[in-house]
Parts: sequence; structure tokens; C-alpha cells
Amino acid sequence: MSDDALTDEVRSTYDTVAEAYAARFPGTEPEQAVDLAMIDHFVSLLASDSKDVLDAGCGTGRMSRYLTDRGCLVNGVDLSPGMVAMAQRDHVGISTQVASIANLPFPDQRFDAALYWYSIIHVADSDLAAVFREARRVLRPRGVVLVAFQMGEGIRDVGAGYRSLGYDVTLTRFDRTADQVSSLLAAAQFTEEARLVRRPVTEKGDQAFLLARARQGSS
Repeated sequence: MSDDALTDEVRSTYDTVAEAYAARFPGTEPEQAVDLAMIDHFVSLLASDSKDVLDAGCGTGRMSRYLTDRGCLVNGVDLSPGMVAMAQRDHVGISTQVASIANLPFPDQRFDAALYWYSIIHVADSDLAAVFREARRVLRPRGVVLVAFQMGEGIRDVGAGYRSLGYDVTLTRFDRTADQVSSLLAAAQFTEEARLVRRPVTEKGDQAFLLARARQGSS
């Protein structure tokens, strides 16, 4: 599948299911307590007077709200206009816009931190290094990233759940190991500081969470 075709598939699918997604998951219903503890730790690393956070792949804005409730000033971006519309409807006062995480509409060193909450899962292997370089570009010196994703290997269509609800969609997901993602972060001048891999609870596979810090003096 070409990059353009993949982008169109992801945007179209999430546009189609945006309202249903927002209704089913208005908050942190899918997350386990230990998942949220990783976000809390991520926030705790930020200075009290500087908590500018990018929610990269913000979807309906539910994690943007979680960050905002913890004192962060959040800017969210998402590829899907439908998902951004839900974020703006349900989370008034949080800045969100349509944009690709591979081409962020922000100047260099704009943020103290960036959250990639299951947003890299629809990015092809050939493009993920560029996504992390873009993350490094918009982070201030010693900025932190938190990346969440499903553990595994290979490419799969994960649209079956939506098709069972009557939506005619296809959704490609790229599964990776924690070591693979950590290596790509390192290549983009990040140093891993914490890692959580947990077994499935309601999910079908293991879940991974990597926290990394931008290296001093790198760009």
C-alpha cells in the first residue's frame, strides 16, 4: 500500500467512526490504572511552570482532557477531521487541529513534551523514523515523549470490530516490539528512560509504553 493510500484509509476510517468512537470512549475507559500511571509519571517530569504538551494523534481529545486536568497546556493534532470535530465538540477550550504527526504545524522547540498515545500504530515502518525526528524537532531541550502501542510483529487489518458494527471500513495496523520502537527513538536522538510492557486485560495482545528524553544538544 502506498503512503497516500494508507493516509487516505486511516483518515476515511476514523472520519466514519468518529461519532461512535466518541460515544463509546468519552474518557479513559479503555486504559488500565498502570497505563494512566505512565502518563502521570510523564507529567511529573515537567517543570511546574512549563507544561506545553503536544497530543500527537489526539483523536477525539480524551487524552488531551486527561493531560489538561493535570495542569498541562495541550495542543492536539489528528489526521482525521471527523475525530478533531469530536474533540472540539466535547473538549471546548483545548486547542486541536487537523494535521499529520509526520508534518507537524509547529515551530522548532515549541513543546516541553509530546504524547503519542497509540498514534504510531497506523504509521508504516518506512515512515516511523521521520515521525520521531519530527517529534524531536518540536521539543525543547531535554523534552520528553511517551509512546504507547500494541506489542507484536507484522501488519494486520484491525477494522473487523468496526465492520461488526456495520461500518464498511478497513484499518491497517503495524505491530512492533518495544525494542524496535526504542531503537527508532534512539536514532532520532532520544534516550529511553522508562518502559512498561503489560499483558492483555481486555485487549488481544501485550501493550507497550516507552518514555524517552531528547538528548541534550541534539536536534
